[in-house]
Amino acid sequence: MSEIVVIGAGVGGMAAAVRLAEAGHRVTVHEQSGDVGGKLAGYERDGFRFDTGPSLLTLPDVFAELGLDLRPEPLDPVVRHFFPDGTILDSSADHQVFLERVAAAFGAEAARDWARFWHRAERIWHASWESVLRRPVTAASLARLSWRLGDLAAIAPGRSLRSLGRHYLHDRRLRMLLDRYATYAGADPRRAPAALAAIPYAELAFGGWYLPGGLVTIADSLRSRCADSGVRIELRSPVAKIAADRRVRGVHLADGTFVRADVVVSNVDAVTLYRDLLPRPRSLAGLADRSLAGFVLLLGVRGETPELAHHNVFFPRDYDAEFDAVFGGPGRRARPAGDPTVFVTRAADPAVRPAGHEAWFVLVNAASQGTGWTQVDWRRPGLAGAYRDRILDVLAARGLDVRDRLVFAEVRTPAALAEATGTPGGAIYGTAGGLLRPANRGPVEGLFLVGGSAHPGGGLPMVALSAQIVAGLIGVASGSRALRP
Repeated sequence: MSEIVVIGAGVGGMAAAVRLAEAGHRVTVHEQSGDVGGKLAGYERDGFRFDTGPSLLTLPDVFAELGLDLRPEPLDPVVRHFFPDGTILDSSADHQVFLERVAAAFGAEAARDWARFWHRAERIWHASWESVLRRPVTAASLARLSWRLGDLAAIAPGRSLRSLGRHYLHDRRLRMLLDRYATYAGADPRRAPAALAAIPYAELAFGGWYLPGGLVTIADSLRSRCADSGVRIELRSPVAKIAADRRVRGVHLADGTFVRADVVVSNVDAVTLYRDLLPRPRSLAGLADRSLAGFVLLLGVRGETPELAHHNVFFPRDYDAEFDAVFGGPGRRARPAGDPTVFVTRAADPAVRPAGHEAWFVLVNAASQGTGWTQVDWRRPGLAGAYRDRILDVLAARGLDVRDRLVFAEVRTPAALAEATGTPGGAIYGTAGGLLRPANRGPVEGLFLVGGSAHPGGGLPMVALSAQIVAGLIGVASGSRALRP
């Protein structure tokens, strides 16, 4: 039996803690805040309840493997897309139904294009699932992949998601739809790897799901599983430093307490771990690429809005102008996008809203918090309020004017997320955008990484898979009956 310390009670940290406790180890989780869940958080006001983190669940079986009885409800449409020319496309987890909807909205040729792309996305998914997403990334594993020429050809290293879309999809609106999935990994589709085509495949092949009461209930379920498995969770217990020489020896808490550990599992952002928590700071050069943050509105809305589905995306006329704004680049500073894509989640669930009202979660891609060339200082006086008003104006211009129906409009900036979760810059999916993330095995013996900033990446199922990978690397204590690694 090993003494294991987990730093952070986010989804990855708690999922790893459950697996390791079930494998016979003694596990303690130290969480800096007063609650569990990390970015998977909620907010309540005046009878309205909001998921302030993830709002779409995919691959729910990953959580069923942890023993969570979530009972998710399928969404149809998974997402409703509003395009600038006025056309609307509802995505579906039934491939044939989705092709019919594409044909009805964009024509038969567009549906044939999507079917061709879908075949390629399926190959990418299976290659990724078998060779990448459930395994630690090492030089040996990458070498094995390189010998599987079919898998390598499917994943298309060196090709961008934008390039893949242009190859298969002639309709600009379908290319916009595909580009959006790069933002699921915090990446720019013009530079994101083509392998991210696995994301739309996972969403549309296995469905999008909602949990009654909101996705924040996953955090509650994980907390219960931790308690049932004998995991101790210490809240308001920030870790200041990891004690290590050639291997970890324990952690120093912020109050000066030393906690001995044979193994440390870090659920903090990889940049924070490498820069601040190790005895000697280390570089993540080449991995810590710029990643998206998000500007969020929590709206209490009077009345009902029948034209909305559960999840809705309102596209701009110029998608590239939005990416230029939020990512910045040579010769141009990052800035709030003037005409951004707007994502609106509106659950019909009566548990999250007073009768006769709706609770809207509104998300806009944004540059991370900071004062650098590729960042925006969201703490600048007046900026958050002005951008809130701009987003409401953009929605009104796209046919969804709720300015006279608002009970309240609360703002969550990247600066607020950074402060609440300790994520550098408030990056939603971890500071490393794209496909390549820091490895699950840390730079000293006995140190492991889970969460959205580590392999295999951001998003609820990927974070849970990182915990599965790490539990497999650490192994089973002698004589225990473990969850399958």
